[in-house]
Amino acid sequence: MPHCPLCRSLKTTLFYQDKRDYYQCSECLMVFVTEHQFLSLAAEKAMYDRHNNSPDDPYYRTFLGRLFKPVAERLAPQSLGLDFGSGPGPTLSLMFEEVGHNMMLYDKFYAPDEQVFMQTYDFITSSEVVEHLSQPREELERLWSSLKPNGILGIMTKRILNYDAFTQWHYKNDPTHICFFSINSFQWLAQHWDATLIVIGNDVVLLIKK
Repeated sequence: MPHCPLCRSLKTTLFYQDKRDYYQCSECLMVFVTEHQFLSLAAEKAMYDRHNNSPDDPYYRTFLGRLFKPVAERLAPQSLGLDFGSGPGPTLSLMFEEVGHNMMLYDKFYAPDEQVFMQTYDFITSSEVVEHLSQPREELERLWSSLKPNGILGIMTKRILNYDAFTQWHYKNDPTHICFFSINSFQWLAQHWDATLIVIGNDVVLLIKK
């Protein structure tokens, strides 16, 4: 069995099959597909290039508000933030800038400047990104090490509930989605980091660095 890409446990089992094979970790309950079923980088980017997200779209702003609002209400004025996985039409960063915060961007395709990880941040946001990560443990550790004490890591991603829900879940059908977090996955992260976990709604969590 493959090891879990989050907690690295070898206690994984085949969870579900359709066009891909999905494995689940018994330790943190992450569900994931293995590397041989990942898209090529070119095919992955081609799918993102088709996204039409724009800061001029009020519906997209409302969607991002589910992450923006709980993070923003916990920030001191003029905080420094990083939007991780900002995409082809950065919008969440603009929303923070509009209320006086300072933002940096990172995206492996659209803003690939690794220099952003040479400094630390008051908050880091990641909206609909972590489900795309081929190495979630490594990437999340990098984000966590880039946070200042008392910093906030805000993550938006749809969470797996159970087997029956997963079999009918449209979210798994996107071939760029390769790892699926459960609430247990975020609880594992919070324990691993000795962080405070705040669960907001069905798809937003905040991890506060002590």
